[in-house]
Amino acid sequence: MNVAEVKALADRVRAEVGKAIVGQAETVDLLLTALFARGHVLIEGPPGTAKTFLAQCFARTLQLEFGRIQFTPDLMPADIIGANVFNFQTSAFTLTRGPVFCELLLADEINRTPPKTQAALLEAMQERRVTLDGRAHPLSPRFMVVATQNPLEQQGTYPLPEAQLDRFLFKQVLAYPSREDERAIVAAYGMHAGAPTPEDLEIQPVVEAAQIAEANAAVAQVRLTDEIVGYVLDLVRSTRETADLQSGASPRAASQLALAARARAALDGRDYALPDDVKALALPLLRHRVILSPSAEIEGRRADAIIQGLVERAAAPR
Repeated sequence: MNVAEVKALADRVRAEVGKAIVGQAETVDLLLTALFARGHVLIEGPPGTAKTFLAQCFARTLQLEFGRIQFTPDLMPADIIGANVFNFQTSAFTLTRGPVFCELLLADEINRTPPKTQAALLEAMQERRVTLDGRAHPLSPRFMVVATQNPLEQQGTYPLPEAQLDRFLFKQVLAYPSREDERAIVAAYGMHAGAPTPEDLEIQPVVEAAQIAEANAAVAQVRLTDEIVGYVLDLVRSTRETADLQSGASPRAASQLALAARARAALDGRDYALPDDVKALALPLLRHRVILSPSAEIEGRRADAIIQGLVERAAAPR
């Protein structure tokens, strides 16, 4: 598969998801970028902005086995990854697989469970495997987590640990839709009794599993010049050098920004990455990997504004 075919594949997914999802083209593009970069996405937004429905439609168009976990304060790690249960008939332990054994996992309201339970996803997200009683169980190579969360100022939520946040390729922040988009939503769904499903709206699979693997291979072939690599490093390292941030982005962030730029280039039908690819992805890739300094917090500064300032000041290669 070449990059032109990757672009055609992405266009089919955009069109199919667009039958059901209104006004979230940027989020769909980030999901596609994460899919082809083999990353995970955290979506934050108020209730009722179609976060869950978007993940369901996305999984259906790609023919990914869908799994869902509703995170609650009493959820335990075994409820996510499963456990070895003793079978009295066979006098042996058998594996009871948890919902993490799927291809696209929706971690719904992930910030409503304590950090101990959130950490159960760390190995699955990083190494695509689960270890139970010393034995490793591989997950699908297409395994992807789409997590949703409500804003942290709402009651009954827990902040995600830094190690957990660093496993997400992107954090997308959703706002309420524009008036025109909301009008289209009301017109389309105002007559439905209950929440519609992707099947109700005739969302069809448009991608096969083999095509996802081929697209991943095509993304790995996208050219990244030394100048672009230097630009990525300068941008990420600048988050560690500004007084506005107590903690900057990790080396993993630099590697993932380079890979994500490759994936975005392929989605655009190019076999080479541009500085614009890096600029477009810098905010969703970095905003959850930095910690504000105490003085910036007192002044009411926001991480998004600081990162945008760093992007504007970084000298992009021609």
